[in-house]
Amino acid sequence: MPRAARRAQVLAVAQELFTSEGFHHVSMDDIADRAEVSKPVLYRHFPSKLDLYLTVVDARGDELLSAVDAAAATHPPGEVRPHDARAIVTGVVRAYLDFVDGAGESSALLFESDVRHDQEVRARVERATAEVTRRLEAVLAEVAGVPRETAALLAPSVAAMAQSAATRRLRAEDDARDRSARDTAALVARLAWGGIADFVPGADDAAPRD
Repeated sequence: MPRAARRAQVLAVAQELFTSEGFHHVSMDDIADRAEVSKPVLYRHFPSKLDLYLTVVDARGDELLSAVDAAAATHPPGEVRPHDARAIVTGVVRAYLDFVDGAGESSALLFESDVRHDQEVRARVERATAEVTRRLEAVLAEVAGVPRETAALLAPSVAAMAQSAATRRLRAEDDARDRSARDTAALVARLAWGGIADFVPGADDAAPRD
């Protein structure tokens, strides 16, 4: 098997095991056995279990960031356009929903990781969430005109709402799971924007967009 294909196979197996068992309950032996490779081959690709875990986490994080970047790019920064910012917030919430729908329980590797034993590792695991927060802060400040210090406080709350709604929808067994991603994003963004709008110059004068 070509090296790239073998690496992808190992990453897929590792993601499955880390998702179902957690970092601390999975060994390199487990991964090698499931991937049907020898331990020397496994270690040639990944020097440690932590390196393998963080590679899996980075890949999931890059997927989320790509989706969020696509939403944020729909309206470039420039003049203050409050409801352009609202559309971006809605798009970011939808990006979370689509990401979690596609990633399934492996999304928990970004949001509920059991590997946070030192600051460097914790920062790596939380990289995607931190980057999303920075993007939201920029949207609120540069597009919506929210004061930068206020935007820095609001952005993590919006990201947390999006993450919570997406995870709740994934695991729900009631009608929340039946609600479309589009409708869920609109509902959560409407709730978030209701608070943000108080800090947006001219938001009260612009026509609402649900």
